[in-house]
Amino acid sequence: MTHSSTPSFFAENWEIGPIFRTLLRNKVGAMLIALQIAFTMTIVVNAIYIIVERSEKMQRPSGIDEANSFFISSVGFSHDYNGLVSSQEDLNLIRSLNGVVDAIQINAVPLSGSGWSMGLQTEPGAQFDGTGTAVYMVDEHALNALDVALVAGENFSPTDIQVRTSSQTHWPDKTIITLAMANRLFPNDGLAAVGKTVYINDIEPMIITGIIDKLQAPWVGWDNVENVMLTPEIRDAKSSRYFIRTEPGARDRIMTQVESALAKSNPGRIVKELRSIEETRLRAYRDNSAMIRILISVMVILVIVTGLGIVGLVSFSVNQRKKQIGTRRALGASQHAIVRYFMLENLLISTAGVLLGALLTVGLNIVLVDAFSLTPIAWYYIPLGMLALWLVGQLAVYGPAKKAASIPPALATRSA
Repeated sequence: MTHSSTPSFFAENWEIGPIFRTLLRNKVGAMLIALQIAFTMTIVVNAIYIIVERSEKMQRPSGIDEANSFFISSVGFSHDYNGLVSSQEDLNLIRSLNGVVDAIQINAVPLSGSGWSMGLQTEPGAQFDGTGTAVYMVDEHALNALDVALVAGENFSPTDIQVRTSSQTHWPDKTIITLAMANRLFPNDGLAAVGKTVYINDIEPMIITGIIDKLQAPWVGWDNVENVMLTPEIRDAKSSRYFIRTEPGARDRIMTQVESALAKSNPGRIVKELRSIEETRLRAYRDNSAMIRILISVMVILVIVTGLGIVGLVSFSVNQRKKQIGTRRALGASQHAIVRYFMLENLLISTAGVLLGALLTVGLNIVLVDAFSLTPIAWYYIPLGMLALWLVGQLAVYGPAKKAASIPPALATRSA
């Protein structure tokens, strides 16, 4: 005699009604799990979105040879210290070292967080808005030292280089700008900007003599981080900052040599702030790195707590329904059917949770966009988040469901 003709609720029926009725009898637990899933999805999806956005910003190329570059500062303190003469002597010394590709005096360093900015406009007059740009004061060695490529126009010549004093307010009549800046000033054809006149300080004209491919400003959090201009000038001041590019693999050795050579060459100054560009990048993005670590920790904790909540609910449900499970097992329900029942039950709870979570995710993202000027979340984050939480729910319920399926019918029917 077989049970093949006996209808089995688990094996042959996928009716949702009995599952709904069971959930209604324990609606508080089911609602709590659904809300927990919704909350987890809201936080996790927006956290992943923020992590991806921050990671993309952290990976933006600065335009310079970061792996083989560093900078160092010199501050004169003796009464007879001549900043202009000292900087030229220092550059000659640095450039003569074996393994140095090139070196320049520069007023600021990409990614460093401190620098100069001005506004450029295509027409003179205070009534016109300027476009913000970072300013790097350099000489004719800058393109080689920074390892940036000239895509249009020409480099500065030695005769273009002017001396800027601390009280000077006027600017040179030439400039080299990044392609991003050229496209901002002349949206129709940025490369055609060579030879055109722009204005600084509302009225001072400057001729764009060249365009470089890419170079970042010192401020990584600035929206216009690739708006950069080079001006042909060196500073006559007691403090100087030198940017040095080395041959591959020689950076660390050269850093030690430069620091020692500068300290010995002139006792009337202090040599400080020796730092590689790689370290500078890490410092520039350390807040972003810390935020990413925090968000990852929060996501992991939330997913674990949600999974444990599902395990707890199902385990409680199994203990409450041992007699029912045993009866159905005695009527011919297979272990697979019982596992399927509990997984389907959890799928219904998870579906309610992720649908609510999708609405909350969009709502939270709107708040984040308004509060922190972020870009709206891409649409595909939401279905991916729903799939992930569905998977978490199914994995969490599988263990208790297997335990329920392994209950012997005879033992279950004797339980109180």
